[in-house]
Formats: sequence, structure tokens, C-alpha cells
Amino acid sequence: MISDFTQEQLRALSIPSDRPLVICDVDEVVVHFTRRFEDYLGRSGLWLDLASLALHGNIKDRSSGTPVSLAEVAQLIDSFFVDETGTLEAIDGAVSALQLLGEDSTVVMLTNLPHHARDKRIANLLAHGLHYPVITNSGPKGPAISHLAAQTRETVVFIDDSPNFIQSARDHAPHVHLVHFLHDERYARHVEPFDYVSLMTATWQEALPHVQKLVRR
Repeated sequence: MISDFTQEQLRALSIPSDRPLVICDVDEVVVHFTRRFEDYLGRSGLWLDLASLALHGNIKDRSSGTPVSLAEVAQLIDSFFVDETGTLEAIDGAVSALQLLGEDSTVVMLTNLPHHARDKRIANLLAHGLHYPVITNSGPKGPAISHLAAQTRETVVFIDDSPNFIQSARDHAPHVHLVHFLHDERYARHVEPFDYVSLMTATWQEALPHVQKLVRR
């Protein structure tokens, strides 16, 4: 369930067994994805209908309202990550929060994007002052989270915006504390709260003290 390239990255990463671990998503948690993607689509005469969480079926021709094909959606997403990953803007409070969390914990960035954009993702995070390991993943995140969490005997926290990845983490690593970070209210309105998450929030101002409390137990 873990791609070969993700497995290579995981094997190369050593997690201290005596420190808490914070596993953090990137798009829409640390950097703005949606608003930049909307601008990117607009340059091609397209728009993103936020009537649901899905991208497939919701990228539409601005003049006709017709959804673009699944193949074109895949190509647009891939091209976006190639063209834009290196210059994505940070979400308010994300950088300082993660820097503070890094004082008490091991921080690992677990991000789903094309593996060939990994270097650009790393460079973008470094430009924001985040010098943490980056693991690129494809598909559900639960297996990778389970692998990472098994390396420490201390508290583990996972932060992500995707309901599917939060559920995957629950399925594969039920002892991990889950923070459901929904920064864009246009998406958040479609999400029913999970009763097992540690926190559901839209801001790092709320997430930071909550995670600090968890890892400092």
C-alpha cells in the first residue's frame, strides 16, 4: 500500500524513539493550495466549483460550465505542482507554529503530490524556514503514518485537511492523535466532524497550543 519511492524515503528517515512526533500535511495546512490552484485554472479559462470536496467533476470550463475530463484534471493537477509548488504562500501562523513544535518534537512533513515535485516542495518549505524532512506519498496516508509512529514510544500527532487521510490514519494507527485542519471554510462546510479527532480547527492559533499540550504530556 506504500509506493516504492515512499518506502525508500521512509527507510532513509530515522525517527528518535524518545521524542514526540508531529506528522504534518502541507497543502492547505502549511501552504495555500486552493486559492493558487483557482488562479492557475483561471489562466486557462477554467474555474473550480467548490460544491463538494472533490476536484474530479468540479473543474469546469468557465464559458460553458462543462466539467473537464478526468484525464485533463489529472494533467492540470500534475502541471500545477510542476509550475507552482516552489512559490506557494504560507498559511497564517503555520511556519511559526511548526518551528515551535520542533523545539519539543520531531516534525515530519507527509505530503501527497507527484514525486517528481518533491524537490520543489522541499525548496518551498525551506524558503519559509521549515527545515523538516519531507516524505512524498501517493494514495492513503495511513500506512506511512503507521510506519513513522512505530519508531517512537512517545506521543504522535497527525495534522491534515483531508477527511480521507484522517480516516486512513485512524484505521492504520488508532493511537495517533488526529488534528483535522480545515483552513478553507468553503471546504469545511462539507465535512461532518469525526467524533474521534483530537481537534477540528481552521487556524494555527488554535492548533498550536492544542498540539503543544499533547506532546508535552
